[in-house]
Amino acid sequence: MSNDPIHQFRIFKVLDVNIGGVDLSFTNSSLFMVVVVAVSVAFLVLGTRGRGLVPSRWQSAAELSYEFVAGTLRSSAGAEGMKFFPLVFSVFMFVLVANLFGLFPYFFTVTSHIIVTFALAMIVILTVVIAGFAKHGFGFLKLFVPEGVPGILVPLVTAIEVISFISRPISLSVRLFANMLAGHITVKVFAGLIVTLSALGIGGWIGSVLPLAMTVAITALEVLVAFLQAYVFTVLTCMYLNDAVHPGH
Repeated sequence: MSNDPIHQFRIFKVLDVNIGGVDLSFTNSSLFMVVVVAVSVAFLVLGTRGRGLVPSRWQSAAELSYEFVAGTLRSSAGAEGMKFFPLVFSVFMFVLVANLFGLFPYFFTVTSHIIVTFALAMIVILTVVIAGFAKHGFGFLKLFVPEGVPGILVPLVTAIEVISFISRPISLSVRLFANMLAGHITVKVFAGLIVTLSALGIGGWIGSVLPLAMTVAITALEVLVAFLQAYVFTVLTCMYLNDAVHPGH
């Protein structure tokens, strides 16, 4: 096991596939994305299979997940925004399960790679743009011209709004990626310090107590961060989708 904190993010090929000179290899990242989707589906199937009047633990967890996403989307985009529920719920479950999977030793954290989080963010933003134009036509562009702005300030405010909109996928993806990356590196550094100090004998064992406590504390914090980042990603997604439904400020 390598003590290099970056080693855990290394992508390697599980199945080498090359078609017409294009590398389409199945990697460990691809594998864990498939596993995340499979586990998410299995969780929801198990949770909704019984549908008893007295819910089981699985059913309660599934219903809580459903109600959280539905309530967040409804409060952000209104009843009309519920047509985006399948997308928002899928994104929430994928991010949450992927974050939690990354807490297990030797597992791969797919949300610690910017390409994955950026792809999720682009799916959300493209949905906003396509749905906005489909529903409102060029009226969707009112999003960039807030109501009540004096005419002389319209060019400046519009430029700011356009830059803000373009930066959304960047901020949305970097926030998730950076939090997962930083947290896992920190845990790995303290865990590696425990191994290093333990090799020094009794004095090292005593000295390793502090990094051990820090590792446990940061790991507990990472569990909270895993839920929190899925929550933040979902809330921001709902807020952005509101622009597709109600583009006027």
